[in-house]
Amino acid sequence: MIGVSVRPSQSLPADLGAMFDEHFDYVWASLRRLGVTPADVEDQVHEVFLRVHRRLTDYDASRPLKPWLFGFAFRVASDHRRLSRHRVEVLGTAVEGIATAPSAHERMEVDEERALVDEALDTVELERRAVLIMHDVDEVPIPAVAAALGIPVGTAYSRLRMAREDLAAAVTRARKKRGDTP
Repeated sequence: MIGVSVRPSQSLPADLGAMFDEHFDYVWASLRRLGVTPADVEDQVHEVFLRVHRRLTDYDASRPLKPWLFGFAFRVASDHRRLSRHRVEVLGTAVEGIATAPSAHERMEVDEERALVDEALDTVELERRAVLIMHDVDEVPIPAVAAALGIPVGTAYSRLRMAREDLAAAVTRARKKRGDTP
C-alpha cells in the first residue's frame, strides 16, 4: 500500500478486500441492530469499511477483529442517527424472516416476536444498546466491549445491566399494548 506505514509492533490485518468479504454480513447485521434503516444500511456498511481503511494502521492484530469492527459500526450508526433526516420512522418495514420454519403459523409467531423485540430494542438508548448487542448477541466479553467502545469496564457493565432492564420493560410494555400475556 502506498503511503501507509505500519508500526513495527503491529501488522496489518488480512487484505481489506478479504476483511470486507468475510465481515460484511456481520457489519450489516450490527448496523441493523443499532437501528440503521434497511434503506440506508448498505451505504453505512460501506462507510464503516471506509473508516476501517483509514485506520488500518491502528489495528492491534493481537486483539479480536469483530469488536474493533463493531466499534466502527457503533460510531457510524450513531453519526447516522444524529442526522435529522434519519429521524423519520419508516412504516411497513419488512421483518427479516428465518431460513427454516416448519409451518406458516410458527413463522408468523417468530416474526411477531422478532418484530416485538426489534421494536423494544429501538427504545433502548444507543450507547446501552451497543453494549447489549456486542455482549448478549455477539458474545463479546465485557472487557473487549469496553475497549471497542472506548469506555471504562465498569461503565460497560452498568450499561449492559441498564440495557437489559430497558429491553425487558419495553418488551413488557409492547406485549401489554398488543394485549398479549407476558
